Amino acid sequence: MDDHKPIDTADGPAVETPGSGARRYETPPTGRPIDDPQAAKEAGLAHNEHLKIGSRFLRGGLADGLLKHATGAISDDDGQLVKFHGMYMQDDRDLRPERTKKKLDKAYSFMIRLRIAGGVVTPKQWLILDDIATTYANGTLRATTRQTFQYHGVIKSNLKRTMAAIDSSLLDTIAACGDVNRNVMTATNPAQSGAHKTAYDLGKEISDSLLPKTNAWREIWLDGEKVVGGEEEFEPVYGKTYLPRKFKIIIAVPPSNEVDVFAHDLGFIAILDKANKVTGWNVTVGGGMGMTHGETDTFPRTADVMGFCQPEDALKVAEAVMTVQRDWGNRKSRKNARLKYTIERYGLDAFRAEVENRIDKKLEAPKPYRFDGNGDRYGWTEGDDGRHHLTLYVPSGRVKDIDGGPQFLAGLRRIAQVHEGDFRLTGNQNVIIANVPSEKRAEIEALVDEYGLTKGAGALRRNSMACVSLPTCGLALAESERYLPSLIDELEESLERNGLKDDEITIRMTGCPNGCARPYIAEIGLVGRGPERYHLYLGAAFDGSRLGKLYAEDVDASAIKTTLDPLFADYAKGRQNGERFGDFLIRSGHVAKTTNGPDFHERIGALKPAA
Repeated sequence: MDDHKPIDTADGPAVETPGSGARRYETPPTGRPIDDPQAAKEAGLAHNEHLKIGSRFLRGGLADGLLKHATGAISDDDGQLVKFHGMYMQDDRDLRPERTKKKLDKAYSFMIRLRIAGGVVTPKQWLILDDIATTYANGTLRATTRQTFQYHGVIKSNLKRTMAAIDSSLLDTIAACGDVNRNVMTATNPAQSGAHKTAYDLGKEISDSLLPKTNAWREIWLDGEKVVGGEEEFEPVYGKTYLPRKFKIIIAVPPSNEVDVFAHDLGFIAILDKANKVTGWNVTVGGGMGMTHGETDTFPRTADVMGFCQPEDALKVAEAVMTVQRDWGNRKSRKNARLKYTIERYGLDAFRAEVENRIDKKLEAPKPYRFDGNGDRYGWTEGDDGRHHLTLYVPSGRVKDIDGGPQFLAGLRRIAQVHEGDFRLTGNQNVIIANVPSEKRAEIEALVDEYGLTKGAGALRRNSMACVSLPTCGLALAESERYLPSLIDELEESLERNGLKDDEITIRMTGCPNGCARPYIAEIGLVGRGPERYHLYLGAAFDGSRLGKLYAEDVDASAIKTTLDPLFADYAKGRQNGERFGDFLIRSGHVAKTTNGPDFHERIGALKPAA
């Protein structure tokens, strides 16, 4: 695993970092963010900052916009605010040309994302969510890369009905999107039952503590009681301006990094004793995947290990890290507003010092730990508490009934009707039928077989992820979820020909550079550039601790296999015992090693011709 040290940033006070030389950082700001409209205008803050300040704690014009039945859309400004309520306005891009030709409005609908801390739902909740999917959405549940579900295709006139149904399941969509702390992910390793519970409990506590306190969600979607009598709402943590950008928190339990702790703003890595009991947490800060094509001042970044905290301090550390980002983050340029850029601008040492000041305690030095991969464990696993857990492979997380294939929606519905444990979503878009008593295992197994559910897949496929992309995502430049399965078919033929059929290699694809499926830390990363064109990134670490490097630009979809073929052949012939594909490509000189975000754009391209 790579270490994670900050990289040179803008001019400022020189700070000596052992092994890295002197670097210069800016002086951090003081005070809370600007929340006065006139002052925000004079300071040149981004448009979204003005929206938040004037939104009356995320209300905006949403209530009125829902009553406008002449269009299935809402205004652009409300389209930004509605993200805080857990949804994005979208349209079916497959239908755009025909509807434009007929002078019709776009086929608008909404994607709704749930907030499910740790990805754990009960069988009763599963059944309600299934019913929502078939009643109001497009007949599918989509497990995301962040351990929650989202619906697609919900029309505006059904939004309130859908939200009421979600509320009946004792779940919600508050802060699932927007400039807030989003869904908290936690480890799902079913074998480490005690450590998993500790991780889940911390994730749930953080999620509840950092939840926005505005009543806007219940008021707008559930016709809740409005604030009256001149009383002004108050956001004790967020204030009127919330955060500069989205904020993501992860709880990981070694040796599995299935939650990709280094790809997120804030992470907690469990430090275990010999009995697998959590003794404390290493704290990571400054990870993030998004970037913009052609703009080298934007880049993905892996998080730094900032220090170690005791279990009783973890919640305070989480709030301190988020509030430092609240106060220090860039509110003038949204493309440089994530915590990763804050760390690069002001330096890890200054950031750590401010966190320690806010918790009134010094962080300890990081403790040793080891990750062995960032994939899931498929099939049955027995936990250290004697309970049984079955991890199912769900292609791209799409829970639906496939013609001539697995009946995921019907099968999991039937299982939920008899299951006595719970369900867990993984960060790799898969589903765990968890906490099955020994006496119920045979019944669950029989239903899995009856509905053709998959307990695994080929090595490359089971280590794959794809974002939704076309036709619904408005940012998509190329296909992803709909294309990756056929690409894997092609690559599996090449891998088998080279004797690599059973070798674990991670592959991830996104339709745009925002990186929702975390392609930049996959050994093979494909990022959409345009119709049937992708940037190809290689050289990331198998455990998710190192970024890849741009190996080939604008690769036509038809040329991906021919580009990778000789590299697979070279790997098969020249790898060392136990050497991973990404590590081999760097050692053998095919691609440069990325140490962290700012050098992501340096020394790009193939360093030597493939054999």
